Amino acid sequence: MTSEFAATVINIVAVAFVGALALGLVVVVVLYVIDVLQTKHAVRRNYPVVGRFRYLFEHLGEFFRQYFFAMDREELPFNRAERSWVYRAAKGVDTTVAFGSTLDLRPAGSVFFVNCPYPTLEKDHQPPQPITLGPGTRHPYTTTSVFNVSAMSFGAISKPAVQALSHGAKKAGVWMNTGEGGLSPYHLEGGCDIVFQIGTAKYGVRHADGTLSEERLKSVAAHDQVKMFEIKLSQGAKPGKGGILPGEKVTEEIARIRFIEPGQDSISPNRHPEVDSADDLLDMINHVREVTGKPTGFKAVIGAYGWLDELCEAIHRRGIDSAPDFITIDSGDGGTGAAPQSLIDYMGLPIKESLPLVVDILVRHGLRERIRVIASGKMINAGPVAWALCAGADFVVSARGFMFALGCIQALQCNKNTCPTGITTHDEDRQKGLVVEDKTERVYRYATSMHKEIGVIAHSCGVPEPRRLKRFHCRVVQGNGLSVPLDALYPSQV
Repeated sequence: MTSEFAATVINIVAVAFVGALALGLVVVVVLYVIDVLQTKHAVRRNYPVVGRFRYLFEHLGEFFRQYFFAMDREELPFNRAERSWVYRAAKGVDTTVAFGSTLDLRPAGSVFFVNCPYPTLEKDHQPPQPITLGPGTRHPYTTTSVFNVSAMSFGAISKPAVQALSHGAKKAGVWMNTGEGGLSPYHLEGGCDIVFQIGTAKYGVRHADGTLSEERLKSVAAHDQVKMFEIKLSQGAKPGKGGILPGEKVTEEIARIRFIEPGQDSISPNRHPEVDSADDLLDMINHVREVTGKPTGFKAVIGAYGWLDELCEAIHRRGIDSAPDFITIDSGDGGTGAAPQSLIDYMGLPIKESLPLVVDILVRHGLRERIRVIASGKMINAGPVAWALCAGADFVVSARGFMFALGCIQALQCNKNTCPTGITTHDEDRQKGLVVEDKTERVYRYATSMHKEIGVIAHSCGVPEPRRLKRFHCRVVQGNGLSVPLDALYPSQV
């Protein structure tokens, strides 16, 4: 009986194998005929069937490269060493490393800090000093946080991602920028401080024709959590181009929050139509500030910069109260969910050049204390943040750092609805991997670790808290291989 049963099983397996083999051969023949007859792909036409593997390997390469081929400091936009520190910090595990640094300090532009022979003792450590933005407004905003969550729209990122950021930011005591996609219930859910961004399409505060709605602006400002308003002129990854949200990501809920039509591509104008000069910009800033009663500034990528001198001159002409309460400087290598490669690759100054330049312009015009400076762009580890403070920033914000804290694996799928970690997709099956309670803790731990590590650098430089860092604490490697102090390159006193 046993031998008969075994023989039956063997026969069934054999038949199934032959059937599968026959089906496979049929599929290969069909693909061969298709490839030979098609005229769009030369590789497939010349190498039928086999040529298809070229496209498969090309697609898989961007996933496997970071695991098997790239060294710790090779990848872009963020290498393994940078990402690994964020992951460890967010998980609350040991962030120390052994043996020696893998960071090459020889290339021109490399940054390092000068340690003090008598570093700050632990008993002399101080928390970051509070800064008040918009002291002349009806509702000024005072905060001690140095490192905060940069602009990420609900739509560009998912509901659970926004929820985790909101809860984590509240727990860490940092603010969260809404991005240009409007204010969702999920931003408010965690109770964190919020910066509301007004993009060129004015999502969330717009009339049907795209103009600014005072009524909706007041409605947003009525939330006590909303502390400031940021008018977005341009974004690091796409200066001169408005926000892009593909129609497949414009759900009914997102459309309702933005006051647009669902299922249609959400493409913002490339600038605010009503802002065509320094005076126009100041008019808009003062209008938003008067309506909301809250600190108002603007965000811009710096390319041409003569307009900043014109802006400062207009402020003095109109009165210092007309000045923006802050300027957010976004790096030309900033991130985005979707943008033309021509702009991502080539447009705008990187933050290492634009930040000290803007600070120096403000100093030259006597406006540095009136206008606070926020720096943004590829600063996900403590070193670049400490550099920004040396250069003159009051605050640093990061989007992709907090995305890594949420579990981003740099799959480069942000412009599609297929993000494997659930961060930038509205596919509910993929979102299941992003558990809000767990990611809240990761956001909190990352923000807390960043503040701690920034403090470690400050104390090694001999100052009691990070905002006491100055340009002479930082050196920049030149083309001859030697370094010079940052204040030798940019001598303004900040």
